[in-house]
Amino acid sequence: MKALLIVDVQNDFLPGGALAVPDGDLIIPIINGLQQKFTFVVATQDWHPATHGSFAINHTGKKPGDFVKLDGLDQILWPAHCVQGSFGAEFHQDLQKNQWNRVFQKGTDPQVDSYSGFYDNNRKGDTGLSAYLKKFKINEVFVVGLATDYCVKFTVLDALKDGFKTTLISDATKAVNLEAGDFEKALEEMQQAGARIIVSREII
Repeated sequence: MKALLIVDVQNDFLPGGALAVPDGDLIIPIINGLQQKFTFVVATQDWHPATHGSFAINHTGKKPGDFVKLDGLDQILWPAHCVQGSFGAEFHQDLQKNQWNRVFQKGTDPQVDSYSGFYDNNRKGDTGLSAYLKKFKINEVFVVGLATDYCVKFTVLDALKDGFKTTLISDATKAVNLEAGDFEKALEEMQQAGARIIVSREII
């Protein structure tokens, strides 16, 4: 059985947001069209406490783009974003949510970041997404959302590690592109790990 997995289409990752992905809003109509082709849809939601260790504001003298150690890992610092209960953490109003089976929140532990919708960056914290999908006999996932080079990529890689046949729908995702070419590098990394890369018209 197949599921559509929508990653972090939240206000702070869209134009005008605290950590806006360029042209991130352009994928919303594509995702809405894709949802009509799936009977099982789940979404992930970045849901950070205001004290989160990945926020530059929580480190004296640091700015976004700097690195610190967080739970033993090199952590790039971001502007404060998707803070629990804030407008920025809400899903965009144009994103259709009426057929979602469940939302999985991530990034709730202030001591470790969580790009993937399945596990935190140390693979210690588990959102429960994998077990939930397997409970409903889902063995194949199609991944869309934001951002290609971070949360989408790590969600795809963890889906593969957990045994799901995994497809990325490339025109239903956009990249942060901190460095030029990060979108293409992310696609290549996912493909090399075993993901299939398609475009939405192959489904719609």
